Amino acid sequence: MIEPLKPLVRPLITIEKFINKEALSGILLFIATVAAVIVANSSLGQDYYDLWHLPLGINIGEHSISMTLTYWIDDALMALFFLMVGLEIKREMRIGELSSVSKAAFPLVAAIGGMAIPALIYVALNPDNPFGFGIPMATDIAFALGILMLLGNKVNPALKLFLVALAVVDDLGAVLVVATVYTNEIQSQYFLHAGIIYALIWALNFKGVTKLLPYLILGIALWIYIHAIGIHATVAGVLLAFAIPISSKIDEKEFVNDMKKNVDDFEEHIDKTQILNHHQIDTLESIADNYDKVQNPLVRLEHNLHGLSAFFIMPLFAFSNAGVLIDFSTVSANLMIVLGVVFGLLIGKPIGILGFTYLACKLRIIKKPENISWNEVLAVGFLGGIGFTMSIFITHLAFADETIIAAVKLGVFAASFVAAVIGVILILSAKKVKA
Repeated sequence: MIEPLKPLVRPLITIEKFINKEALSGILLFIATVAAVIVANSSLGQDYYDLWHLPLGINIGEHSISMTLTYWIDDALMALFFLMVGLEIKREMRIGELSSVSKAAFPLVAAIGGMAIPALIYVALNPDNPFGFGIPMATDIAFALGILMLLGNKVNPALKLFLVALAVVDDLGAVLVVATVYTNEIQSQYFLHAGIIYALIWALNFKGVTKLLPYLILGIALWIYIHAIGIHATVAGVLLAFAIPISSKIDEKEFVNDMKKNVDDFEEHIDKTQILNHHQIDTLESIADNYDKVQNPLVRLEHNLHGLSAFFIMPLFAFSNAGVLIDFSTVSANLMIVLGVVFGLLIGKPIGILGFTYLACKLRIIKKPENISWNEVLAVGFLGGIGFTMSIFITHLAFADETIIAAVKLGVFAASFVAAVIGVILILSAKKVKA
């Protein structure tokens, strides 16, 4: 491969792998959701409900944490998902699509519009009950990318990068909303404990520790105290992600030079015995040591978490939370809340994403990428209206009434489906116009 192209190819391969995993995850999410709805409306419906409301607890000395199985999934497993989200945000801000003002400006403005307008629509329809404003702000990146991947070469590749960058900013907005709005009663006495632990985590970073285990152990302690404070415990995952080091101990050139020396040394000490001699063993240990040093801790942890999140945590979350009785009487009883969510996702997202970027371009605040058309920006706006699992996650934080939650879920499902269909139609029509 031509040397100047190597720095460009490697990030593109990484992004392509990320998109492929997200796409397959979206298909699994759909299967898990359909299965949950079928089971919830079958003769096994009560057993399904009882399973997820099974109480489980952990005792550590005088302290205990007791939650239902659903809350363990939503608070503990989803903390790992938010850890991965935080790692993605940090990576994109340091070396990715958000690493410079020119790269970040367009998706940043799009994401702000895609969060602000849906929230305003919801509040306008529910001035006396505005707490659910965060529900239509969310975008399910797995589903949205899954749809793009199913369309194959009919999709402009630049559109995928735009959607990924937009979703990263959208995720950051969701994290901020969860941390600041959807919290329980604050137990301020635990702030000091959480602060000390977080300071220790950053101390590891400043000392150049690249082993992940110390970070993860302290991360568990951070989760416990964040949960004790009353802030949603998933925020601990994001806080931990920001403290994970992004730099390796040695650079690639140093690693290559050391590897060449080690391989030469290993070959030089080959003898006629069937076992490795002590020179070769020392060389292998040196190779193993350099292998650890050259790895980027942030990317390594993100890579390890991505499969767990995409193929286990999110499908399990969908199966445990998406099961809802198809009873439209709950919708009519909570009509304005449901309409706030539906209109926020289906109308607010595309208006916010297209409107904010178009206005900012006209004012010359930002510049639209030349390889993306306004029709494609509108298409991404509708795909952003696929709230799905993230919207369901925030629904459980916003409301305690099971009838409201059930009604909102039906609204989220309907809005996400319609938004996906419109998004696909616009992408296909944009392809024909370009052709």
